[in-house]
Formats: sequence, structure tokens, C-alpha cells
Amino acid sequence: MAEVGFKKWIITITVITASLLELIDTTIVNVSLPTIQGNLGATLEDVAWITTGYAVANVIILPMSGWLGSFFGRKNYFLASIIIFTIASFLCGNAHTLTELVLFRIVQGMAGGGLISTSQAILLETWPREQVGTATALFGLGAVVGPTVGPTIGGYITDHASWPWIFYVNIPVGALAAFFTYTFVRATPKTGRDQPIDWWGIALLAIAVGSLQTILEKGESEDWFATPYITILTITAVVGVLLFIWRELSTPFPIVNFGIMRHRSFSIGMFTSFILGFGLYGSVFVFPVFCQSLLGFSAQQTGELLFPGGLFTIAMMPFIGKMLNKGIPAQFMATLGMFLFFVFTHMLANSTLATGREDFFWPLAIRGIGMALLFVPLTTLAISDLKGAEIGQGAGLNNMMRQLGGSFGIAALTTIIHIRQGVHRNNLLTNINEYNTFFTQRLQGYINKFMALGHGVTEATKMGYAAMEGTIIKQSLLLTYDDAYWLTGLVMLFSIPLLYLQPFRKNMKAAADVH
Repeated sequence: MAEVGFKKWIITITVITASLLELIDTTIVNVSLPTIQGNLGATLEDVAWITTGYAVANVIILPMSGWLGSFFGRKNYFLASIIIFTIASFLCGNAHTLTELVLFRIVQGMAGGGLISTSQAILLETWPREQVGTATALFGLGAVVGPTVGPTIGGYITDHASWPWIFYVNIPVGALAAFFTYTFVRATPKTGRDQPIDWWGIALLAIAVGSLQTILEKGESEDWFATPYITILTITAVVGVLLFIWRELSTPFPIVNFGIMRHRSFSIGMFTSFILGFGLYGSVFVFPVFCQSLLGFSAQQTGELLFPGGLFTIAMMPFIGKMLNKGIPAQFMATLGMFLFFVFTHMLANSTLATGREDFFWPLAIRGIGMALLFVPLTTLAISDLKGAEIGQGAGLNNMMRQLGGSFGIAALTTIIHIRQGVHRNNLLTNINEYNTFFTQRLQGYINKFMALGHGVTEATKMGYAAMEGTIIKQSLLLTYDDAYWLTGLVMLFSIPLLYLQPFRKNMKAAADVH
């Protein structure tokens, strides 16, 4: 039964706030890792487990969140997740060793996995069925904007305070969200209490999804299958996934109800959510690295560049919800969104080393509009046929696929950058010879410059060659990032046909028959 008036809006603000906590924390830590590394005396490889542990725990819980909400009651589970997330945030900020911090981040990730999908399910049940487009748009504010503004917030806090405060800021927000949840969110029955617990399913899910997420997070830094534990985890993930699917299809009380895959809109929506995650998280990953490693921007400056795009997303969300409610096909809007995302990557693929901050405004604005046009219609299409208890299960699986898509995207782009950098470097080196006029002129210009600064001929020549090496490295990196942008854009563009495999809806009331 939908809520009305003040109660509807206070619940909406509460669940969006709670989901924002989880989503911002997926990226807020990234820009602070070098500072944390120095403070805790850890290596870069070790400190990376701060993000890996959170992501692995998060993805394990996401598909289970629907069952957990049924077992404990959706309100109870949501409230417990907020409280545990808030306590874990305090413990993360108060950690004195890397081991403590990674452990508390895992706890935080487990609680966060219960926030995002449960908040979406609560929101869908709070709003009338004919307004599901508006409800999805409001939820999309957090899902799209959270990962985008995370680096901005993290960079500002790290530069102006200290890294523990990226966790401490969660405490007052979490406390308010917990209070409003306890006061206003309606309790739901504990329908899973009279059913046996699928312990084998829980174990296989943790092993399969945990192994897969760890591979995606650590594969590139560990040189993939050259590292024994990555090979072992790959075998474990494949075997674990197969056993988990078999288990869930054969048990009468599964942790994850694969029966909802009978809905064509949802099964195809799983793939489109995966693609959305690839583009959303992949682009947020490549752009900051490009700006900081090649253009010399600080973490805060890079975050500030991303912020206006988030504002465009926020501004577009209400209009998209209204267009869905009026019956405009979600497929048409998602097609435009994928095309705009391709335009964004095309514009960034033409960047140069002279590109300035003002040159990024319109590409990132187009990305922000495209993401708004993607998230709401894709989510609406995926959940359009789900009813009752299926909503929580579907929200969990759908969000898991988006997270996995992001992990796949980052892993794929990292590997592409590693490979293509070597290819471009070798291509550029073919032009480094005494018969190339452009090379000899550039080298002589460097030598003359260093000699004018008072260096001898021999020393100036060495410095000239070193300067040329630096130019080659920068140019090869620039071409590599251009390749990464192109890959991301093409993945989105070639995914458009998937949209038209999903059934069209005449109006949002039919599409949103979720009760």
C-alpha cells in the first residue's frame, strides 16, 4: 500500500540518503589511498584492499538482500544495515592499522549491500504504481550521482582535514537515517522465518561472487594468471557459480530466486544493467586518472570537474520520471542516453595534452544527461514485471549486475591501458631516428634550451633525450586513454539493440504493476 503526503516524502528522502551513504563510499576512499598509505606505513598493493574488501563484501550481500529482507522483515533489515554501516564508519575512521581498516571496511561493505537494494524496494512500495518512473528517478539520483561526487568529497576532505573524516562524515547522516527509518518506514512481515535457511546457497554465493570480484579488483595489479592465487580464484569462481546456480534451482527455499528470470524484461535488464555499470564506473575510473597523470590536476580539481555533470543528472531525473509516467517508451530514452554517452566518449577521445578544465564542461554535461536517460528507463524496464516479494530479489540482482559491470569495466579498461600503452610506445619509437626531421628538430630544440640554461653540450644532450622520453611517455599515455574512451563508448553504442528485446509498455501503470 502506497504512502501519501508528508510520510511519502520523508521515507523517500530517508532511503535516498541511506543509499547515497553506500554509493558515495564506493569511490570516496579512492583519492585518499596515497594519504592513508603514508599514514599507516603500507604498500600501495596492500592499501588497495581497503577498496577491494568493501567491493567484495558489497557484491556478496547484494543478491542476498531480498531474502534477508524477507527473513528479518524489510524495515528491520534496512534499519540494522544503517546502524551497522554507521558504526563501521566510526571504526574505520578510528583504525590504527591497515588490518583493522580493511576488516572494518568489509563490515561496512556488507552493511552497505543491504542499503542500496532494500532502499530501492522500500521506495517502489512507498510510491503509487502509476508513479514508478518518478520513484525510480529519485532512487537514480543516488545511484548515478553518488559514485560521481564521491571523489569530489573525498578530495576536499583529504585536502582540508584528515582521511578519517571521510568515514566520520557518515555518522550524523547515518544516525538521522536510522531515526527516520525507525519512525516512518512501515514494517513488513517476516515471511522467511518459517522456512529452512539455505546455508549451502549462502556459502556457495560467498565463494563464487567473492572470488569473481576479487579477480576483477586485483587481476591487473597481480598480472592476472601469472599469479597463482588469481588462477585458483578463477577456477573457484567458475565452479562456485555453476554449483550455486544448480543449488538455487534445485532447492525449494533458495537464497536467490532465479525464478524471476522467467520475466523477459528482467533477464534482459540484467545485461543492460551490466552495461550501465561498465559505462558509469568505467568512465569515473578513467577520467580522474587521465586528468591527474597527464594534465597535472589535483584530486580536488578533478572532482570539481565531475561535479557539474552530476548536477545535470539531478536536474534531468524528475523530467525523465514524468516522461515515463506519460507513456514515452523507456527504450527510446535509453537509446538516446546510450548515444549521448557515446558522444561524451568521442569528445574525450579527441583530448590533447593542451586540453584545459573548460574543455571538459560540455562532454561531462552530456555524460550527466546521458546517465539520467539511462538509469531510470533501464531500471524501470528491468523491474516492470516483478511483483510483491520479487521486487526485493530483483532489486538485489539488478544492483549486483551493475556493480559487477563496473568491476568488469574497470578491469577491462585497466588491462587495455596496460597493453595499448606498450603498442603506442613502440609505434612512436619507430619515428625516433636521425632521418626524421621532426624528431631532430624537437631534440635540437630541447638541447638548445638546456644549453641556454647553462648546461654543457654533453649534459644538455642527455637532458634533451630524457625530455624526448618524457614526451613519448605522455603521448603514448594520451593515445592509450583515447582508446579507453573509445572502447567504453562503443560498448554502450553496440548495446542499443538489447533494449528492443524488452517488451514495450503502453503506459507506466501497466509497466509498474509491482504489487
